Amino acid sequence: MTDSTRPNILVIQADQLTAKVLPMYGQSQVLTPNLSRLADQGVTFVNAYCNNPVCAPSRASMLTGRMSSAIGAYDNAGEFSSSTPTIAHYLRRQGYRTCLSGKMHFIGADQLHGFEERVTTDIYPSDFGWTADWTKTDEPYSPSRMSLRSIVEAGLCERNLQIDYDEDVAYHAEQWLFDQARDADQRPFLLWASFTHPHNPFITTPEFWQLYDHAKIDLPRVPFMPIAQRDPWSRRYAHTIRADEHDISEENIRTARHAYYAMTSYFDSLVGRLLGVLDRIGATQRTHVVIIADHGEMLGERGSWFKFQPFEWSVRVPMIVSGPGVKRGHREEKAVSLLDLLPTFNDLATDGKGVPAIDPLDGSSLAGMLAGDNSGREDTTRIEFLGEGVLAPACILLRDGLKYVHCRTDPPMLFDLKKDPDELVNLAGRPEHHDVETSMLAEVHARWDCTALERDILASQKRRLFVQESLLQGQWAGWDHQPAKDATRQYVRGAVDPNTTATKAKRRYPFVPAVAPHHPRHPAPSVQLAPDAEKG
Repeated sequence: MTDSTRPNILVIQADQLTAKVLPMYGQSQVLTPNLSRLADQGVTFVNAYCNNPVCAPSRASMLTGRMSSAIGAYDNAGEFSSSTPTIAHYLRRQGYRTCLSGKMHFIGADQLHGFEERVTTDIYPSDFGWTADWTKTDEPYSPSRMSLRSIVEAGLCERNLQIDYDEDVAYHAEQWLFDQARDADQRPFLLWASFTHPHNPFITTPEFWQLYDHAKIDLPRVPFMPIAQRDPWSRRYAHTIRADEHDISEENIRTARHAYYAMTSYFDSLVGRLLGVLDRIGATQRTHVVIIADHGEMLGERGSWFKFQPFEWSVRVPMIVSGPGVKRGHREEKAVSLLDLLPTFNDLATDGKGVPAIDPLDGSSLAGMLAGDNSGREDTTRIEFLGEGVLAPACILLRDGLKYVHCRTDPPMLFDLKKDPDELVNLAGRPEHHDVETSMLAEVHARWDCTALERDILASQKRRLFVQESLLQGQWAGWDHQPAKDATRQYVRGAVDPNTTATKAKRRYPFVPAVAPHHPRHPAPSVQLAPDAEKG
């Protein structure tokens, strides 16, 4: 039973889900009935962005409300400092019960970062093994060894690693919701359920594959571009993922997209399971449900796959919020980003009187926008990429529908997203856009010290590569999270409560008070209950 005076927050996060494939973002082919229901009941942020299009930095930035460059979480092996406050710290400080189920790709020994409970392990490593190395310029360097094998092997399965993981995440999230509903803890909750679908490899089960007619799966809007004709960043990235190892046919593309759509529908089904538990425990009306992803997926557009790039398919994410006081069926057009979650949750937890920020935040609260008021909100956001595929910090500024991409080693790019949503025409260097380009470059330099940042990243890479190589010598001791489970406090245990009937009655939901017997044959047990016996 929770305190009904303050809202719960349930975050349901996808991995590598681009907003571009979802029906509430204009793609009518993909079937997501649960996401669509939430969009009908709440606010869809039409132009929501990640702030770094790769897993670990995006998530660290999202949780702290700060750019990944500001907290040193540069790449997929960038250490996330324990002293950096997160959303979980802020809400826990305000009396919230906080739990993480699923992926968060924390790098380092702290695998909680403010969450009081973490009920599953992670799917990805917590060490420095995926550190980028900008000194390797002779040939592309990809520490995670991604390739287009995910595309040529796309298709059907009965079970795979990602389904194993997400079924575990869903089960533990469901169980946690039931547990908090029937124990004595009165605090409102923040539950973060973070899944790994629809991240590659693009493999799915017949149940979800059969939702789609294979012959009707659409092909990319922007057709294949030969690698030699792509911009320098995209050329380098293609070689980084060894895109020339496989010949990708039209049928490979259609199969991969078919599987991705089916995987998205599977993610939607997991959303439905959690929404169903909210209904069953009577918490729906007092819970904000937030749907997000850590970054997008290129899905064959321009001949490219996965993320790591500045284009819309890579950086646009879904952001859908429903709950008490949220304007129903509203579509918000102004740009927002994952940076905005921390100040938003901080406001929602205390009706706009949140804990003062410990560090300067790069995001701002969306609480007003959830009620339909976007006055005073600038149509601006920032994105950066600091990992493999570039050789210097890539800084991206979005302002009033214009996107400017700056990287010291590459020519600039400027796109007018309103006139050119597929980003086919680079306006940088054109005389008629000189003033706009000059203004946006000046803003990039005002917001990023690119020279100092590059120096710090190179030093960080050097340290982490040395530490990882050293730790691989001798006996390996990982940082990966080991979920706690004490079997002596589960189910029926004589040491804590030998009364089997009473123990089982405590776990019934809704709770039914005991009925006093007419003729008791035994006195009440004198065994002292352990402090956490009721929690099982």
